[in-house]
Amino acid sequence: MSPDTDSPGTDRADPGKPDTSTDRDLHELAVKQAALGQVRGAAAVDPVNVPMIRHWLDAMGDTNPVYLDQGIAPPAMAQVWTMQGVRRAAGQHSPVDDVMSALDAAGFTGVVATNCEQVYHRYARLGERLTSAIRFNDLAGPKRTALGEGYFATWTITWHAESGEAVAEMMFRVLKFRPPPRAVPREPYPLRPAVNRDTAFFWDGVRQGELRVQSCADCGELRHPPGPICPHCRSANRAYRIAGGEGTVYSYVVHHHPPVPGLEPPFVVAVVALPEGVRIVGGIADCPPEAVGIGMAVAVTYRQMDDELVLPMWAPREP
Repeated sequence: MSPDTDSPGTDRADPGKPDTSTDRDLHELAVKQAALGQVRGAAAVDPVNVPMIRHWLDAMGDTNPVYLDQGIAPPAMAQVWTMQGVRRAAGQHSPVDDVMSALDAAGFTGVVATNCEQVYHRYARLGERLTSAIRFNDLAGPKRTALGEGYFATWTITWHAESGEAVAEMMFRVLKFRPPPRAVPREPYPLRPAVNRDTAFFWDGVRQGELRVQSCADCGELRHPPGPICPHCRSANRAYRIAGGEGTVYSYVVHHHPPVPGLEPPFVVAVVALPEGVRIVGGIADCPPEAVGIGMAVAVTYRQMDDELVLPMWAPREP
């Protein structure tokens, strides 16, 4: 059940970093709740009963007849008997609730269970009405985890029979973490490349940060733009080679008019000569139009235009 996180006993926070007031408040609250000890809750609404056991066995695929034959409940059902419904009854409050609410208020709204250890003292019997008691154990953190910064909260639940005898207990630990900020969807970029069977390999490469140049699978001749037939040997067998990503400006134009959706004029469109022997058309980035010149050394750069589209562009480089 454990996510890719630090264990509760491993604190990766900067050792010299002082506690924030929020961190102090959280830990002070945790100590206060732990000092309450075991807090007994309300008795289960229903006693241990056959219909619930039968549903449990069916859901778990457990065909052992001993439970119904002997009038006992599967031990792992302990939590079922006192589990609260969607609408909690008035007055039902545990030492855990205040800690969880404080963590939510501090922005640690994400939650994932990390550990659950159960101990069974005896079987719960038909007709018994169990009562749960909760003890808040500790709060560890803040921790840096794969899910985000958060705190590990641990508590123990013990189920008692009406006689007061312990039936089962469970140690439960959760990570309450601060979810990363939700990305704001970008407006779709208005210019979309034409992708077909001849060009799909090129755009697949762009998404992976590769500048792919089509080659003939028979004679090895490179060609760009891509096409269905090798102009050298007329073969229809195609492959590609990954270019080094550097080149020089062979020619260019500075576009002023008419307006182009998604682009702010003036902008430069260049023909870039690659040392592999082909030329590629692309926009010039990170350079004012008046600084562009024939022979200027450039390198490919990949720009995320919206949530899906990546375009290869060319930026100045040291010759």
